Amino acid sequence: MHQPLRQPRASLYHPYTVHAPYHPGADQDTAAPVTIVGGGPIGLVTALILARHGIRSNVLMSECQVTEGSRAIVFTKRSMEILDFAGVAMRIMTKALPWTSGNSYYKGERVFRMETPVDDNDRFAPLNNLQQNWLETYLVEAAQAQPLIRLCWGNRLTSFTQDASGVALVVDTPDGEYTCRTHWLVAADGARSTVRQQLGLALEGDSYEGRFVIVDIRIDLDLPTERLAFFSPDWNPGNTILMHKEPDSIWRFDYQLAADVSSEEALKPESLAAAVNAQLQMMGYQDKKWEMDWASVYSARALTLPDYVHQRVMFVGDAAHLLPIFGVRGANTGFQDAMDLGWKLAAVVNGQADIALLHTYSADRVSAAREIIAEAGKSTRFMAPPTAGFRLLRDATLALSLKHDFVRPLFHWRTSRAHAYRESPLNCAQDDNAIMPATLENGGVFANLKLADGSYLYDHFGEGFQIIYMAGGEGPQVVPEPLRQEVSALRAAGRPVTLHVLGSGDAAIGPHADHTAYHVATVVLRQRYVAKGGEVYVVRPDHHVSARWQHYTWGRLSQYIGQLPGSPGHKEN
Repeated sequence: MHQPLRQPRASLYHPYTVHAPYHPGADQDTAAPVTIVGGGPIGLVTALILARHGIRSNVLMSECQVTEGSRAIVFTKRSMEILDFAGVAMRIMTKALPWTSGNSYYKGERVFRMETPVDDNDRFAPLNNLQQNWLETYLVEAAQAQPLIRLCWGNRLTSFTQDASGVALVVDTPDGEYTCRTHWLVAADGARSTVRQQLGLALEGDSYEGRFVIVDIRIDLDLPTERLAFFSPDWNPGNTILMHKEPDSIWRFDYQLAADVSSEEALKPESLAAAVNAQLQMMGYQDKKWEMDWASVYSARALTLPDYVHQRVMFVGDAAHLLPIFGVRGANTGFQDAMDLGWKLAAVVNGQADIALLHTYSADRVSAAREIIAEAGKSTRFMAPPTAGFRLLRDATLALSLKHDFVRPLFHWRTSRAHAYRESPLNCAQDDNAIMPATLENGGVFANLKLADGSYLYDHFGEGFQIIYMAGGEGPQVVPEPLRQEVSALRAAGRPVTLHVLGSGDAAIGPHADHTAYHVATVVLRQRYVAKGGEVYVVRPDHHVSARWQHYTWGRLSQYIGQLPGSPGHKEN
């Protein structure tokens, strides 16, 4: 029988709660349309997003408490928008530390300062620090309050089989095994995914030689919340050290191991203490007292499955791909997986689409992973050079940066951002995308907007497709009657579409029977959306643009919605 840890994990700052293992009684219904294997951040967010779309799920959680240690700690603005959709962002931000800047040092000199732009129309800071154990705690609290989610603590999936109608599961618990069925299985069970292994699937890509130690310590350092990077310090020559400030007076050290040091040796208390003391001494804090909380070792990998949908099994997060942490791409990419999968799987479960829509999840997110791998590979080769040649180039760059300003921007790796699904099967092929500004191209995220009443546009988005009409600018201030009639007809036919009007004229005052209007200054529409007036945007349930027209004419919206992959009107070529 599966025996998860039943004692609370040790921590200097996080009060771990041990939950009672779940085992169904003889008369208890275990069936749910969706079962999610893995109760980490990605599995829990997937469950919350499915619940937002009205879908019930069981979450199989191998342990009886949340994850140990800080692990994933930096969450981007886009991740916070997704977590807001899932209903937990405001709780997270009562604890998280927002930040925008980072410094890179070489031989005691700051050689680059990263400044991330901030826009007043964004609800969240570009980057936000919070330990994964706190994040999971808040996600668990939200899931426990959601009647559509059943958290199955202490449940480990041991095997499964799938057929045309669903998936049969064998689950092990401290009280013995049980079996159940589900229509769809979501694998969110991490880097060592049991589901992936049982299907015999292989990840594709690169694994790098560099290994890093994570050390969390409690210490009082009077430093702002910024990312600090130290290249080739005297105590760890040729290697890199990263530092992040976390809540509860915890500081995170990530430092690269020399090739001849084993992971076991690196995690010995005396080895960890020597590394921390050397780093603090280099920074002038050798007299500061500190306490060790948690440590681990990880390797940089850039791998992905070539397909995330296998009949009735779908993969998200580290079960689908393993990405280097440089540029905070791990959990942040997984949240985007959950946001994309959530609405598509919900549409299939609700009978609004067939499995063809799920295959667009794989198309969209595999392309995102491959783009991230290409970018992350560049960062990884700089942070942890895999060969002598790459190390020579990196060291030359470091040396030049001490005297030449033009070299210093090379220290800036691109942080995680929302992927633009430029080649998505959901993008409209008969719209005006090619002749409109690239800022809001098909596949990109439709930017949020702070409204006059202090709310944000995303607050007014539902779970379906959002139709945005730009009434401001030089164009007409009246909503075209054909557009209003078409949205009303689609809604009457049960298609989930909502019309929003942004403008400064009389059309943008208060709610209307067939649309909601928001008063937005013309200058804001021009700056935020490059709007001249009269443009129409179709925004997917995950906030990505999928169709747009400079000026709307009757029938375009219905034709687009009817031809979406998986919809009743779609025809395969």
